[in-house]
Amino acid sequence: MKNLIGNSPRHPGLWTNPLDQASVAQECGSITTVSTHTQGRVELKNVSNRLATLSHQGQWIVLISPPNIGYKQMLAEAGVRMDRVLLVHAKDEVETLWAMEKALISGTSSAVICWTQVLDSRDNRRLKLVEKSARALGIVIEDANSHLHAKAHSQTDAHFSQACLFGSLH
Repeated sequence: MKNLIGNSPRHPGLWTNPLDQASVAQECGSITTVSTHTQGRVELKNVSNRLATLSHQGQWIVLISPPNIGYKQMLAEAGVRMDRVLLVHAKDEVETLWAMEKALISGTSSAVICWTQVLDSRDNRRLKLVEKSARALGIVIEDANSHLHAKAHSQTDAHFSQACLFGSLH
């Protein structure tokens, strides 16, 4: 039997380039957080070509709680295989981050993108821990206008409660 020390295995399915493996591992284990004023439309357009490449590798592209920004058309135009896109609708922020965590470490996804409100320090620490065992590219798109939505919602609630209060007095 010949000694193959220093040589690659001769099976073509096992040929690997260590530099390519390092760059893929570095990219796959990263979670990027971006703040947006466009509900993630611009950010998704910027990564759509990369998502197209990843979708042709046969793993899932997971979109968690995307807003209605025309993402289907945008991804299809970029060449993303739509049969490899998995859409997750979470009921709240806790479920959104839980779904992202599970999708990142499952090994069945090549990219996970989630839309969320601005993350607090606890959630950021949690994502840093997940990043250590992540097996997919992760992108968190934070709504920079979330504080405006919350303020408008609280003003609407206050106005509604005043109207109910005064409406019952006549």
